[in-house]
Amino acid sequence: MSSEPTHDEERSVEDVFAIRKAKLEELRERGEQPYKDRFDRTHAAAALCEQYASLEDGTETEDVVSVAGRVVAKRDQGKVLFLVIRDGGTDLQLFCRLNVLGADALEAVRDLDLGDWIGAHGVVLRTRRGELSVSPAEVTLLSKSLRPLPEKFHGLSDTETRYRQRYVDLIVNADVKRTFELRFKIVSAIRRFMEGREFVEVETPMLHPIPGGATARPFTTHHNALDMEFYLRIAPELYLKRLLVGGFERIYEINRSFRNEGISVRHNPEFTMLEAYQAYTNLEGMMDLTEGIIIAAATEALGTLQITYQGTDIDLTPPFPRRTMLELTSAAAGEEVSFEVSDAHLRHLCDRYDVTHESSWGRGKLITELFEKLVEGSLVQPTFVTEYPLETSPLARKKPGQPELTERFELIVTGREIANAFSELVDPVDQRERFAAQMAAKVSGDDEAMGYDEDYLRAMEYGMPPAGGLGIGIDRLVMLLTDSASIRDVLLFPHLRPEA
Repeated sequence: MSSEPTHDEERSVEDVFAIRKAKLEELRERGEQPYKDRFDRTHAAAALCEQYASLEDGTETEDVVSVAGRVVAKRDQGKVLFLVIRDGGTDLQLFCRLNVLGADALEAVRDLDLGDWIGAHGVVLRTRRGELSVSPAEVTLLSKSLRPLPEKFHGLSDTETRYRQRYVDLIVNADVKRTFELRFKIVSAIRRFMEGREFVEVETPMLHPIPGGATARPFTTHHNALDMEFYLRIAPELYLKRLLVGGFERIYEINRSFRNEGISVRHNPEFTMLEAYQAYTNLEGMMDLTEGIIIAAATEALGTLQITYQGTDIDLTPPFPRRTMLELTSAAAGEEVSFEVSDAHLRHLCDRYDVTHESSWGRGKLITELFEKLVEGSLVQPTFVTEYPLETSPLARKKPGQPELTERFELIVTGREIANAFSELVDPVDQRERFAAQMAAKVSGDDEAMGYDEDYLRAMEYGMPPAGGLGIGIDRLVMLLTDSASIRDVLLFPHLRPEA
């Protein structure tokens, strides 16, 4: 059989591919199947290492096991060949000996390539140097690898390639796999927490006839059978609140949502959210729920509420401080920012601080934009920012006595919104007026304004109980808890421009 230098990097990827393709054809010509349909593994590598942790150096057992994994290292010493296989993130050495395998079988093992998947059947031992190993009497090629692993398996460093070829990234960068294992633990912990609070997990549509539940630009698609336009959901909110009308008291959905907007270190066109609604509570109840979810997720992922994010210490211990948007923005601007200030002066402040603004915006939108420019990025420790303007909160209850403000908060950590919550608006007359205002904004050119959802209004007119609602960005929470700088680091397959 044709051979290939130990160091694949000495040849081009194309040359290595050609050599390995020739090996594949030789195997088939000899009647061997290079892609097996199964292998009966008796022990995962991690379980084997745990079971034989106390095995003394230089000891060979009579215990026969079957193990499997991807070849990630080779060391040839003539009559002895060492392979390292990686199985589920754990490395295990195969101590391949001429006197056990025989000359032909050892030569076949020698011809294996880094990246090949193999199975091995043999006895467990620990070498004199203390390495737990399996000494195989039989090695089986399970799946032939045609492409070489990058950079001598020391790591894939090019960021664009890492995101585009996540399958290779997971192979060569162990930290990446650990990040996603933590992500799945976090989501699982949130589910257990919600179930412990007697919330029911539900599913709602991803194709919406009217974009609603948030102010965002939607993706549009066409349904051929119905001959009508649909929108990928920007949020599940209005469907979940229909369920409150129907009698569900505590519901949540961990959902995929889509927004046809920019891509950045914080934004991806599709993302994962937790949305939850609880009858008979308000903003205070949502603050308690939010803190509980953060505690559950951090405890499961890290075992502590004292974390470090990008070199900065973060304390997730509740209760989180509460500050209003107006007081924070006024402090940052060095002067009063409120609804008592004229439109003209708010626009002057926007110009002073390079905040782009539209002529159609009211004071609520101007204040929100000033807050985002002057304050949001400076809030490092967990902070509940409360009392958002009505203009930018079309689904939240008005603040009693101050109808230009709402009972809404956002939880900001490390300068990023992690959660958004309301005391929910349950007055159908008020909601109808706000939908009309959103439609007026859309006519004025606001692509992110909500649609007018008549069926949702009809549901509200049957009566909706007082309720609190909460949305948490799962991706951003995972970024925080895994110390990831970019949202792409916590998405298995982030969206990218087409490959050149």
